[in-house]
Amino acid sequence: MQAEMKERVRKIGNEILTSSRAELYLHMRFLDIALSVFTYEMRPSIAFMGTDGTALYYDPDKLIDRYRRNRALVNRGYLHLVLHCVFRHLWKPRREDRALWDLACDIAMEFVLDGLPYRSVRLPSTSFRQNFYDTLRARLKVPTAEGIYIMLEEMRLPARQREQLEREFRIDDHSFWPDPDEKPPAGAPSPRQNWDDISRKMQTDMETLSRDPAQQSEALLQQVRVENRERYDYRRFLQKFAVLREEPHLDLDSFDPGFYSYGMRLYGNMPLIEPQETRESRKIEDFVIAVDTSMSCSGRLVKAFLKQTYSVLRDTESFFRKVNIYIIQCDEAVRSDRKITNEAELRDYMEHFELIGNGGTDFRPVFRYVDELLAKKAFRRLKGLIYFTDGRGVFPQRRPPYDVAFVFMREDYTDADVPPWAMKLILEPGDFGELPGPTADSQIDDWEELPHYEY
Repeated sequence: MQAEMKERVRKIGNEILTSSRAELYLHMRFLDIALSVFTYEMRPSIAFMGTDGTALYYDPDKLIDRYRRNRALVNRGYLHLVLHCVFRHLWKPRREDRALWDLACDIAMEFVLDGLPYRSVRLPSTSFRQNFYDTLRARLKVPTAEGIYIMLEEMRLPARQREQLEREFRIDDHSFWPDPDEKPPAGAPSPRQNWDDISRKMQTDMETLSRDPAQQSEALLQQVRVENRERYDYRRFLQKFAVLREEPHLDLDSFDPGFYSYGMRLYGNMPLIEPQETRESRKIEDFVIAVDTSMSCSGRLVKAFLKQTYSVLRDTESFFRKVNIYIIQCDEAVRSDRKITNEAELRDYMEHFELIGNGGTDFRPVFRYVDELLAKKAFRRLKGLIYFTDGRGVFPQRRPPYDVAFVFMREDYTDADVPPWAMKLILEPGDFGELPGPTADSQIDDWEELPHYEY
């Protein structure tokens, strides 16, 4: 009898989820593949729903109760899980504060859901949510989970305020999320790769076939674009400016002990071959770092960029012991110039760094200044110049006799135009571990207890 009751409950639960999936599909055709991935499994005593990327786990009592009260609660829970997978939250590296990372992921998904105009997922929003969303919009152009996590970390919320956010936004059970460091068995299908493909196909569909419905889901489309954008390895990018040069280093790979022993036996004190005392290496030597200090650039992001660059350059495998690096601060004119010849000088510059500028933006003065340095033989072999900027300025018309790269911090994740002779690298604030916007002391004004969704 108990087994029959369990099977009956399971069928009811599966029918509710199948109905929810169909209702979501009718309004959002671009989710067709994503909505069809999950199998359904009962897991009593969990927090409503959860997923590991392949199965949807649910508590039957909570599912049936929410369906009776308002089936939009079930629809939102189902879509909430799907979006976690579309944005690959399950497989991203865990942050130091795991609970805060889980909360940031849920807030990001609820922000998207509350921006959808469809009746199947619409619920009346509370004033608390609206106040918090206003804070997100003021600080983040695209409220991703990574950006929200940094924002919450900076705000250093008291326990009571953090608990209120938990009650308002925590929806599903994240205990099913796989360990991101654990690799699937050889030959086994990868859920992460499957969702990578689904997300990219979904973006293509939203931008083409389902263009009109997708326009009503602009917040969702923005986040999908951010998630699917091309990622860059800043450390590897800097290696484009390395040069090939010999440096003192005992090359044991070229040493043959057989010939060495034969010479010692034959002549007594004269080996026939010795290891080379130099080797050829590709490292950074002559280099220029230009920093846009105009009013449109965030000082905190400039410092984060220099900190990241410093962490790469101080690696002994990245640059020679004696280097010739010029760090130039510039807005519409060159404001500061510092020559770095070794790691100690670089460390001292970082420890006492001061931002100088805050005017307009014009890239040309830096290039004219570097031309003057070249005329004075300040460089042995200048390989390149890397310019950190927001991209709003006047570019030189002619290509200089060295490689140039513009590093853009684009908070809106849009592309940036550069001259055809220049390279470009587009990064986001999270790539440097910094968040632009108000100071970390900013707080949400209205924290009194307010009604919230009952999930």
